[in-house]
Amino acid sequence: MSAIPAPYVLTFGETMALMRAEQVGPLAHASTMSLGIGGSESNVAIGLQRLGVQSVWCGRVGADSLGQLVEREIRAEGVDVRVAVDPSAPTGLMIKERRTPATQRVSYYRAGSAGSRITPEDIDAELISGASLLHVSGITPALSGQAEATLRYAILAARAAGVPVSFDLNFRGNLWSPEGASSVFRDIIPLADIVFAGDDEAAIAVGAAEPEELARRIAALGPSQAVIKLGAEGALALINGRVYRQAAVTVVVVDTVGAGDAFVAGYLAELIGDRGPEDRLQTAAATGAFACLVPGDWEGFPRRSELMLLDAKEPVSR
Repeated sequence: MSAIPAPYVLTFGETMALMRAEQVGPLAHASTMSLGIGGSESNVAIGLQRLGVQSVWCGRVGADSLGQLVEREIRAEGVDVRVAVDPSAPTGLMIKERRTPATQRVSYYRAGSAGSRITPEDIDAELISGASLLHVSGITPALSGQAEATLRYAILAARAAGVPVSFDLNFRGNLWSPEGASSVFRDIIPLADIVFAGDDEAAIAVGAAEPEELARRIAALGPSQAVIKLGAEGALALINGRVYRQAAVTVVVVDTVGAGDAFVAGYLAELIGDRGPEDRLQTAAATGAFACLVPGDWEGFPRRSELMLLDAKEPVSR
């Protein structure tokens, strides 16, 4: 393993190729589609990198052109990529269909994919022990038993090395049931230091309640920081027993996919920078808003020098 300058955030998971129709309407009538990539954990890695925090992403892709695309795109963002190539499984694929101007449908073709076959051997133990933070997602244990085992291995290795763990619940209803997710979430939450969840996702883990109560129930399981993402309503965080609230940044929304990952990246970037809760939440709200301004999972994520653009008084800077 080549040395990585500290501090760095380590994350891993499945990143897929992404095809998106260029126009609104039924996918069956789409004449052109764009090709890109998307994956929650690599989205966070890219978001951190753009904000000036070194990130490392580990994953598994197929021995195919889509796998090459995944590796190339993430690496091009400056992320340190550690990828295993699986010769016997394909790279996963997701397809976005914008059925109306205000709604879209995401379909996944990932059963038996290379990403679902990630193993502990794909994540060097030295990468974990040398990290400033390990970030994981609830998508990984939903992919396969092997992926879940890899997640648990990484978390336990991080805890043994004294590395803080960040866990975003990231529930995907087309991968598993709320009941199945709830059991795993409640196992993992006590092992995490920071937990992110939408209010609907938090309810799967700890039962339906108001946002502040959701955060308190999560914190009662062990994490010192519980952050509830509330979309257009902003966010609420319970940090070391104190409640913080953050309003959303108002923007003209083009595509909300990836906004949650951008929010997490903004929060973690300020945490690594040793900034306080208010700064963490303000940056998180801004990065989440930027993600909504363009189509795509991560393309709209801001660089640190761009964060003030949402407050700009003039439309043109010279």
